Amino acid sequence: MTRREWSALAKERCGGNSRIMSDHTLLLLAVAVVGGLVLLIAVFRINAVLALFAAAMAMGWSVGLPLLPSATSSGVMGAIGIGFWKTLASLAAIIAFGGALGGLLAESGAAGRVAEALLERVGTRNLDVALMLVGFGVGISVFFTVGMLLLGPLVWSLARDARLPVLRLALPLAAGLSVAQGLIPPHPGPMAAIAMVHADVGRTILYSLFAGLPTALLAGPMLARWLVREESSLADATPVFAPRTEPRSSVLPGLGTSLVAMLLPVGLMLAPFVAELFGLPTGHPLERLVANIGRPWVAMLGATGLAVWTLGFRCQRSTAELWKWIQATLRPSGELLFIIGAGGAFSHVLQVAGVGRALINLGVLGGVSPLLVGWILAASLRVAVGSATVSVITAAGLMQPMLDTHPQLNRELLVLAMGAGSLVCSHVNDSGFWLIRGYFRLGIGRTLRTWTVVETAIGVAGLLILMLIEHVS
Repeated sequence: MTRREWSALAKERCGGNSRIMSDHTLLLLAVAVVGGLVLLIAVFRINAVLALFAAAMAMGWSVGLPLLPSATSSGVMGAIGIGFWKTLASLAAIIAFGGALGGLLAESGAAGRVAEALLERVGTRNLDVALMLVGFGVGISVFFTVGMLLLGPLVWSLARDARLPVLRLALPLAAGLSVAQGLIPPHPGPMAAIAMVHADVGRTILYSLFAGLPTALLAGPMLARWLVREESSLADATPVFAPRTEPRSSVLPGLGTSLVAMLLPVGLMLAPFVAELFGLPTGHPLERLVANIGRPWVAMLGATGLAVWTLGFRCQRSTAELWKWIQATLRPSGELLFIIGAGGAFSHVLQVAGVGRALINLGVLGGVSPLLVGWILAASLRVAVGSATVSVITAAGLMQPMLDTHPQLNRELLVLAMGAGSLVCSHVNDSGFWLIRGYFRLGIGRTLRTWTVVETAIGVAGLLILMLIEHVS
């Protein structure tokens, strides 16, 4: 059947301008488009943003959407624009302020101060557990790559002093950072999913802490002790590159100040949930104040502003120095924004095409826990695309039709299940895979046997813990 003949049948899906086709055909088209996306990124090395836009256009065209908007349809370009801007509307400020806060924590020495304080209290016997906790705590406020580059030199130093294989300490640290990145707001993946499925930020944070810590412990220190059994010394080992970790001034922020700056965003976003827990009446002036303070972008703005004062001016940093730190975060934040926006565009086109509804109509998801479905979708996209954030955003879009058929679904746990699925099977299409491989001097095979296994364990353990929470709650 030609495209014109298929388009002539269209009156039901995609605003009345795409073809009516069988659900099987629609799903096969979606799989083919995702396969093409993988080829563009992994084989032809096309920029991920361009590849996602190309996949969105291919999906819209294949289901019969007109290229340009019309009176009866948004068209392919309209759907892409809606998905792009709708996704960024709720995330742009959060990502920008989050990047600035992460830069302040790293450059001021605050993150290192927290790490050193924790390590002093645990001794060498439990270094791996301590580094997992450091990664988890620091990872709440900084992106995975920043946290890895910030704390990586510390791993090498501790491994030399304790005469341990570097991976025994590196994997727990990376596990803590990864769990925080994938599960805990205000990171982009969880925040985008929260907005798309209309989950509560405070409850999501609370569940993520309950599920995240045991997940990081299982997949980090406990698994690393089994995966890395060499007893070789690292007395002469040095990192491939060691970014400066000492602040430019001798004035270091105190431990309490550092902890407040690191954890304040999460605390502010939890405030509305705490107010509700204590029965603060809706409409009360204090309740309205707490609700506004707890808005993610307001929380990030407030935390960043406080960090500028406490980690900057109070520690005798100049305005020019602080601005230089913040500017250094704007470029990676800008790149991340474009990738997230493109992922949102692709997700919206899939929604308009009716892919999520087709999954339900075919009974593919029938009788299966929605948490498991969300996890499978995110995990499949993670393996195909590589980006955890794009995987979560796309999976959340596909899960939206299921929300209508499961009104009692715990949406906060669904967000976290998709986040856990987005972390599995880090391999050659994931930038984090190459960071771990290069920084710790591993071959591809060794990275697959260690880091990929740890990431997969995080995804599986996270899902099991979340399903247990769902069962008992």
